[in-house]
Amino acid sequence: MSSRLSALIGSAAVALALAAPAAANAKTLTISWWGFNGDKLNEFIVQPFQKQCGCELVFETGNNADRLNKVKIRGGKGVDVIYLTDSFSQIGITEGLFQKLDRAKLPNVAGLHTIAQDPQGGYGPAYTVGRIGVVYDAAKVNPPITSWNDLWRADLKSSISLPGITTTAGPMVVMLAGQKAGTDAFENADPAFKEIEAIKPNTVKNYQTGSEMINLFSTGEITVSMTQDFTLGQLKAAVPTIEWAKLSDGDIAVLNTVNIPTGAENVDLAYEFINFILDPALQKVLAENGVDAPTAKSVELSEAAAAKWTYGEAQINSLKRIDYSKMNAAKGAWVDRWNEIFGM
Repeated sequence: MSSRLSALIGSAAVALALAAPAAANAKTLTISWWGFNGDKLNEFIVQPFQKQCGCELVFETGNNADRLNKVKIRGGKGVDVIYLTDSFSQIGITEGLFQKLDRAKLPNVAGLHTIAQDPQGGYGPAYTVGRIGVVYDAAKVNPPITSWNDLWRADLKSSISLPGITTTAGPMVVMLAGQKAGTDAFENADPAFKEIEAIKPNTVKNYQTGSEMINLFSTGEITVSMTQDFTLGQLKAAVPTIEWAKLSDGDIAVLNTVNIPTGAENVDLAYEFINFILDPALQKVLAENGVDAPTAKSVELSEAAAAKWTYGEAQINSLKRIDYSKMNAAKGAWVDRWNEIFGM
């Protein structure tokens, strides 16, 4: 996810350490992922799966854009399984880089929440789900934030940091601005960008990474922001009075997907691996150990673990989905118009 890229890249060395060359006579499975939480991934996924399959796992690490671009340059070859957020997996689907998957070879898919089973029309399932919403410092913001439209409130002048337009959440600001204007920004972006101009006085800075946004709260430069839920723990550690807003118009879903590229050389192993990471028992372990939220419906978490994640059928079903085909098509023009308002 783009707001967590610095953390992901910072941990790439850990994941690369896992990528020891396979023995010449061993099966290998090449996985493209972020590498975040490398020690825990090694303990809970890499070592158990290698024991199960009698194979070696090798890795390609980096951010969404870089890893997807490598697959594109290689014509869909080079890796057997690729982890991406749904905005980037949609690009891969549109460009013909991924295979449609046979759900009969993925029996654990049937136990996932509906949103995760087939989020992009026959391609990879979602192994975890997150949400984008609003966070605010409850000690300084009164009344509380209860709607996306509250970001435009006059009392929040010079108080907000918005995600940069090239981050995962950035283009969603344009979509939300269109909703505030009563129009569909994908059909007509003009009213949306009038609302973007209107929110500029409230906006201190467009942040590019989660750590940058957290620092703005820590220094008191902002009291409100739009972010993904994985930042909440760090935010509350830095500023204990931070709250996740209960929005009447709903948070936005972010799905992390797994796909098999068109040129994968070890398709059977790829199916086995994807089914492995969707196992409810493993998903419970990962959630309880702070790695990922579960998408398996049968997972029951402790109260402490559940509080960290987008978890439970009611919360997951309340999330808004994004049409990334439309968003990816519109994003280029939106970036130019956004930069005209906020500057490069």
